[in-house]
Amino acid sequence: MIMRIFQVTVRRGKEAEFSKFFHETAIPLMRNTDGIVQVLPGAPRSDTPREFSFVMVWSSLDALKAFVGEDYKSPHIDPAEAELVEFREIKHYDLVG
Repeated sequence: MIMRIFQVTVRRGKEAEFSKFFHETAIPLMRNTDGIVQVLPGAPRSDTPREFSFVMVWSSLDALKAFVGEDYKSPHIDPAEAELVEFREIKHYDLVG
């Protein structure tokens, strides 16, 4: 299994707009995507008010590639979020345990 951690920093003043997208679009999309075993969405805390994240566990690299394409190491961006986000980071790990 593959653990994919996706983090974004939202542009100043866009926090509420991104939060709506995150809760109404991104979370439901990820929870209903084939190949995802688990989704752990993370909302901002007071010390990081512009940061959101997803920890996703995928059943396999093939399942991840079926969703995002061969270039799975790049962040998969929904057009609705592109103008709201200042910075994105994606990391992948083999799940152990």
